[in-house]
Amino acid sequence: MAIRVVARIRPQQRQELDKDVIVTAAENDSDPSTPPTLVKIPSYKNDNEIYTFSFSSVYDQLASQQSIFDNEVAPTIKHLFNGFDVTIFAYGSTGTGKTHTMRGGKTLVERGVIPRLLSGIYRRGRKIDKDSAGQTRVEITLSYYEIYNDKVFDLFEAPEKRTMTGLQLRESGGKTVIVGLTERPCESLKDFERLYDQANVNRSTGATKLNAHSSRSHAILCIKLAVASGDVVKVSTASAIDLAGSEDNRRTENGKERLVESASINKSLFVLAKCVEAISEKQARIPYRESKMTRILSLGQNNGLTLMILNLAPIRSYHLDTLSSLNFANRTKKIEVREIENEPVFKGCPRAVPGITGAAMRREPLRPLAATIHNTGINTSNTSGKQADKPSKAFAVYSDKMRASTASGRTFRTEPGRLSSPRKRPSDSCSSNAARPPKRRSPVRTSKTQTVMSKKAIEDIIERKVSDILAARALDQSSAVPMPEISEEVQRRLEQLEQRIEGKDEGREQGLKFLLMAKQHSVRGEHTSALKMYSMAKEYFPNNTKLEMKIDRLRKVVQEKLQEKKQNDGIGKECQSRALIPQVQTRGEYQRSEAPRSDDPNPQDDEEYHDACEPVSDAEYETAESFQSKSRPTKNWRRPPAKVTIPAFNDACEADGAQTPRTKHLLAIVNTQDARQIRLLKGVGAKKAEAILEGLYWSDDGSGEERRKLQSLGQLAGLKGVGVKTVDNMRLGLKL
Repeated sequence: MAIRVVARIRPQQRQELDKDVIVTAAENDSDPSTPPTLVKIPSYKNDNEIYTFSFSSVYDQLASQQSIFDNEVAPTIKHLFNGFDVTIFAYGSTGTGKTHTMRGGKTLVERGVIPRLLSGIYRRGRKIDKDSAGQTRVEITLSYYEIYNDKVFDLFEAPEKRTMTGLQLRESGGKTVIVGLTERPCESLKDFERLYDQANVNRSTGATKLNAHSSRSHAILCIKLAVASGDVVKVSTASAIDLAGSEDNRRTENGKERLVESASINKSLFVLAKCVEAISEKQARIPYRESKMTRILSLGQNNGLTLMILNLAPIRSYHLDTLSSLNFANRTKKIEVREIENEPVFKGCPRAVPGITGAAMRREPLRPLAATIHNTGINTSNTSGKQADKPSKAFAVYSDKMRASTASGRTFRTEPGRLSSPRKRPSDSCSSNAARPPKRRSPVRTSKTQTVMSKKAIEDIIERKVSDILAARALDQSSAVPMPEISEEVQRRLEQLEQRIEGKDEGREQGLKFLLMAKQHSVRGEHTSALKMYSMAKEYFPNNTKLEMKIDRLRKVVQEKLQEKKQNDGIGKECQSRALIPQVQTRGEYQRSEAPRSDDPNPQDDEEYHDACEPVSDAEYETAESFQSKSRPTKNWRRPPAKVTIPAFNDACEADGAQTPRTKHLLAIVNTQDARQIRLLKGVGAKKAEAILEGLYWSDDGSGEERRKLQSLGQLAGLKGVGVKTVDNMRLGLKL
């Protein structure tokens, strides 16, 4: 028999409009008198194209809870008492009324499928008990659990008692069993309502944009029914499953925690759809084990009746979700289920267990003292010098078969009247006179006496072994072929490698770093910094003549530039002298300093700077031993056309050559070396103020130990990060 699928269209909510209703229940054209069995919905892209889906029954928005129970669920109760399993589950997207269909409300009219099912079971159980005059007893036990984030949790237990991993699933007799799941006996409908309401508090629920009380887990209620009539007991199970709805996170606007829950729900429903598709296509493998929900539901594998209630939303905002649910239900109704009655359990007579005392118990005689391991006088008559037989076990082992004895001299004592190969005892446990089969007796074994060695004997043995090993090692060394001698060059190379491995070559590595930095400063024209780096590298290469010659040449260049600067010291040539001030520049700043500046009033000074600081060629720069460096190709800048020189500062000097008060005030502020006062100047921020203070560290001799005092605006413009335009803004921004 195929799975019975019924569809239910939920009523409209207050905020939903009649013009948005697109899902309707239609009657069959062949027999209009029958209840509706068709669901009609327009296409998502074309409203004129109507899709029609046929199911066992279709309930519109006006259908009540009682009508759905009477027509669909009530007929399954008699099959449940006859020993058939029943599975009822609600399917649909979020916000379509699945929990309302299964659980319902608190009033009698709004009660759902589960309370009405329990009420019908108790009513039929009382009727059977009354008709049989107490000969037939009905016992009901409940188990209630949820699948939250693909983990099984018992709802009859408090959430603080749960474990992080949840309960485990096992297979037993072709059915899925949950290990550690509690079962509560339920005697009446009041007991059920108390247990059910208490367990629903523990269920995981949350609010989303589409549903204020959205179920965040799949809830399964198992009703175990045992009908005992005489010696026959029929056990059947009714499973009521409230599945969580599939969600579109773009519409629900789920947060972080809700996204994790939604992903788990959608995954389990996707696996369920895969299982339904595999069953409908009759594939060899059905992916039940990819989700715990599909393992428990086991569509197509459970033997009994299965009812699916498809919940649908009637409005247009659920259009795609409704089409997906209808397609899933259309495939589900094609699954065939075997209606097989559960085998009854027969109550037989209890198995008789033979008591410890009684006339039927047969005792074994005590073993003689000579047969125990404590007797040290066994086999003393053996005077031939041969070793005694292997000692036998001092305990008896029960066995169904007699082992063949191959050892000579072993004898087994058997009592008269006992069989040599005892058989298993008969399965007729109702007879209390069944005698216990005799055990096969193991042969008697004797124990060997262990010799105790003294400490001196142990030391002698160890010394003898050590001497033998040393003698064998000496013989092996004498017979070994001598190794050839290693040349001095190879030995020196090995020592260098050992020093490098042990980390003793760190000094040379540090010297190479200084040489590399000196090369970079020299290419940029920073001869003072290059001289300092070469001097520091000389400590690691003391006997390098080329390095000493390079240091002498750089020292002469620095001295010549210092002399030239002293000769050209004046207001008109301050900008030219700043090119000779040693500064530590980055690569980007060096490239900017090489490029001609559009706001520089004296471009000829830059040309003189390039002529004086030509980069050193690769042929001249060769360091000692294994140091090699590739020179960076310099760019051939075009010389800009000559421009008319304009004085940098219009009122820098008065007619008699003295500085103006504005200039003196600006230099006084900078020479205070107070970052706060410098930042108050126009066009100066925190970074530029720090650059000015760092530039003051470099003195004329290149020592960099003390800060210098600026004497003119040209020196201020020559600092790192400060230009003529910045100095002009600083000077004009002062208020006297």
